[in-house]
Amino acid sequence: MAEHTGLFVTFEGGEGAGKSTQIRRLADQLRRRGHDVLMTREPGGSPGAEAVRHVLLSGAAEEFGVRMEAILFAAARNDHVEEVIRPALESGAIVLCDRFIDSSRVYQGVTGNLEPDFIEALQRIAIDGVVPDCTLILDLPAEVGLKRARKRSAENAPDRFEREEIETHEKRREAYLEIAEAEPERCRVVNAERPEEEIAEEILAIVEPMVRELRSARAASTESVG
Repeated sequence: MAEHTGLFVTFEGGEGAGKSTQIRRLADQLRRRGHDVLMTREPGGSPGAEAVRHVLLSGAAEEFGVRMEAILFAAARNDHVEEVIRPALESGAIVLCDRFIDSSRVYQGVTGNLEPDFIEALQRIAIDGVVPDCTLILDLPAEVGLKRARKRSAENAPDRFEREEIETHEKRREAYLEIAEAEPERCRVVNAERPEEEIAEEILAIVEPMVRELRSARAASTESVG
């Protein structure tokens, strides 16, 4: 785990994978068990980052190219980390974040065709050592996810990413699975093409042991101080 007293769990996946729903369900479960839980999201999560979120999702930055978008994402992430995530982790909270570094690797790196070295350099600066303890990748076919996303936003215009072609979304799905394969100690793939309750149960089964480990570590630390 990272050098803090909290637990940092990120949720990743394509459009319509159900990340927001599952974050809420997990937060409710953990809070009922007496844990301090912070839910947040990217792009956004802090006042400065939320301002950048509007620019990115509206497509206003699209004309400046994917490299500029990647830099804006990194700037928003740094503000989010320093103003919200790091303080929460240092206070011992469980932080649940909808998207984080892997989204930039996939959206700007793989389908944006930016050089991996450029993306990784941006990430190092943006997160400054704040790395997820666990990343849950909600996986489902791109076509299924897009149908869900478009149904969800039927009353609103689709955002910058929902407007893209299905081939692009499927390529992102493959990229997420490749990240999970390359970093199995951090990433867990969850089949998101199932009922919400079933998915929630699996996610809780993944996270609960880490929460118990965190609680045990705190108890041991308290005893050693005493």
